[in-house]
Amino acid sequence: MTEEERRGPRPIVDRARKLRREQTPAEAKLWACLRDRQLAGLKFRRQHPIGRYVVDFYCAARRLAVEIDGDSHADQLAYDRERTAWLNQRGVRVIRFTNRDVFEHLEGVVEVVLGECDRSEVCPSPQPSPQRGEGARLRGEGARRSPARRGGGCA
Repeated sequence: MTEEERRGPRPIVDRARKLRREQTPAEAKLWACLRDRQLAGLKFRRQHPIGRYVVDFYCAARRLAVEIDGDSHADQLAYDRERTAWLNQRGVRVIRFTNRDVFEHLEGVVEVVLGECDRSEVCPSPQPSPQRGEGARLRGEGARRSPARRGGGCA
């Protein structure tokens, strides 16, 4: 993912900051469960820009976006499908909940998010990696081992 895809263009970053200041009650309720690495020690970001989009919550370690859809999303299903496809093409999985899910079944929502984290403990890259040593041969170097993964997983 390029730097602009990762962070987003400046207007998108500014929009994300504004959305953080004006979060919805449903977002605030779920954020209280995700913030400060409360869920399996995983770091979630809220209103995180990815390319031209802003996702409600994002766990970079699992390349997982969590979206809370309010009543306005009923009118923008095509936009949401396009957005999800764009994110999926870049290796970001998207799961969606309604405001009602968050207010009436918060514990279940958190369990689903945790389950998705467990499913993607080792998240595949959207593009296949070169075969072992292949990249090093192209650079004229010997094969290197990647550093050990830090931290625990979802538990």
